[in-house]
Order: sequence, then C-alpha cells, then structure tokens
Amino acid sequence: MGTMGTVLLAVLGPLALVLGVLVFALDSMARVTFALLGSLVCVGGVVTVLGLPYLGVVIVLMMVMEMVIMAVFMIAYMMNPAGLMPMSMVHNKRGALVISGTVFAALAAGVFLVPWPERTGARPQDTTFQVGMALMKEQMLTMITLGFVLLATMVGATVLATRRGRYDRFGDDLDQRPAKDPAGGGVGR
Repeated sequence: MGTMGTVLLAVLGPLALVLGVLVFALDSMARVTFALLGSLVCVGGVVTVLGLPYLGVVIVLMMVMEMVIMAVFMIAYMMNPAGLMPMSMVHNKRGALVISGTVFAALAAGVFLVPWPERTGARPQDTTFQVGMALMKEQMLTMITLGFVLLATMVGATVLATRRGRYDRFGDDLDQRPAKDPAGGGVGR
C-alpha cells in the first residue's frame, strides 16, 4: 500500500467512525439514514483500499441502494413528515452504553492480545477470484445459474401479474386515437 492508500485509510477510517457515532446522535430517521449511508460507504472504501476492490464496490452498491430505499419508504409511509421529526435513536441509554462499551473494550483488547498469523506464500494475483472461491467453492456455476433463474422468475412473475400490456390502451388493432386507458381515464383528459 502506497502513500495514497495510507492517506485514504487515515481519512476514511475516522470518517466512518464519526458518521457511525452520528447514527446514534442525530434525532431523525432521515438524517440517521444518510449518516449510516456515509459510514458504510467509507467502510466500503476502506475495504477497497485494503486490497479487496470487488467486495468494497459490492458493499458500496448494496448500502447505497438499501439506504435510498429506506429513505424513500420513510418519506412515503412514516407518520411524521419524512422522518424528520425529532426522536431518540437509542433506547435504554445506560444499558446500551454499558453493553457497547464492554463489547468495544473486548474487541479492542482482542486486536492486541490475539497472536496474528504470519503470511505464508505470496499474495494471490486476483483477489476477486479468491473471494469468490472462498465463498462459493465448487458451487460457483450453480450460484450463477440460480441467479439467472431467479431473475427470469421475477421478470416472468411480474409480466404474468399485470392484467394489461403496453399497447392495450390503443385497442386490439392499435388504431384507437386518442389512446383510452382500460383502467379508466384517457390520455386526452
């Protein structure tokens, strides 16, 4: 890791920590969502800098989509306007503080007390392939096939669940002008 990698770690690590603390310090669901998004994007950046670019990009993409969906649902369905009303994000503050402090101290002690293994052999050329093999082993082809089958199933179920097609509003011979929506209301209104 070069100078740029060290600088990125020095910036992204503390920023992820600060944004993670803000998740519990802010007082609205919308602000908390974006603080959590920022923290997890920084974690994805750290993972990328540490030499696992595929995993880092997956973390970033997954968290961005998850947090955006969460924000949209909060704006659409929460009783208070867009999740912006003040509220506490922590319940049982004293108990949570004791538990989180104890867990943090145990994990921090583990970093220094555990005998870390030394690297044996050379670093693999393609870390993405190594992560895939570690996760899937011999089942990689099976999982890829299952992914396509699941995608086709979702698309097929969506197509079968809709009552009308794209051109139904133009009539059977596609000559109905102006188009009339079979579900009610026309385009010309």
